[in-house]
Amino acid sequence: MASEYEIKKQICDIGKRIYDRGMVAANDGNISVKLNDNEFLCTPTGVSKGFMTPEYICKVDADGKVIQAYEGFKPSSEIKMHMRVYKERPDVKSVVHAHPMYATSFAIAGIPLTEPIMPEAVIALGCVPIAEYGTPSTEEIPDAVSKYLQYFDAVLLENHGALAYSDSLLAAYHKMESLEFYAQLLYQSKVLGGPKQLDEEQVKGLFEIRRQFGMKGKHPADVCPNLKAGKPNCHTCGMHDKKACASADDSALIAEITKKVLAQLNK
Repeated sequence: MASEYEIKKQICDIGKRIYDRGMVAANDGNISVKLNDNEFLCTPTGVSKGFMTPEYICKVDADGKVIQAYEGFKPSSEIKMHMRVYKERPDVKSVVHAHPMYATSFAIAGIPLTEPIMPEAVIALGCVPIAEYGTPSTEEIPDAVSKYLQYFDAVLLENHGALAYSDSLLAAYHKMESLEFYAQLLYQSKVLGGPKQLDEEQVKGLFEIRRQFGMKGKHPADVCPNLKAGKPNCHTCGMHDKKACASADDSALIAEITKKVLAQLNK
């Protein structure tokens, strides 16, 4: 098992990766790792993620209160969002929040990433919904994210950025990287006239591959309410929540709205 100092070094390494890849600018973004049920390491506020060293990293409890922090450093004001993820997803060991260019562009445009265009994205992410806008550093963002936590391992944050979480720091980072790659491919394929989506049978086949791999986390292949009820899977609905999923007609409407929004953006 890695020591606390080693984990701090890993956080700094991931911070440099997201900075070098342009997923954050200036002091944006934050990263956290769960040590145990009441101890968490997190990046400090007001510091570039590309230039951190282990002494920058803070330790907080399950309420986000400081356990240990070097002079001049304090936890990110968005630690509340991270703590909500850990509280509602006991399987999660790390959370990464960033502002990747393409994914954040979709979040700003109000367009969820729901189109099945690439096998790897379908298997790893499924859908990526948009959590409603909330004021940073308040409980509004945790509340908005909460409704999606039991169904997805990544969400877009409306007019804000993206959030990814998994059972390790590296896995959470890879979710963020995959999310951004998916968003970039989707955007560029729309510029070229629109993506050719995988059909329903192809998506079902990819979902079955995911199940055979025994992949961890939450995913429409495992928890889609429609699928559990014996109805067609709603991979492209973008509307999973604790009550219901959108109907096929709703999916068509969302697709048409998305098409019109992109047409306006490309003028």
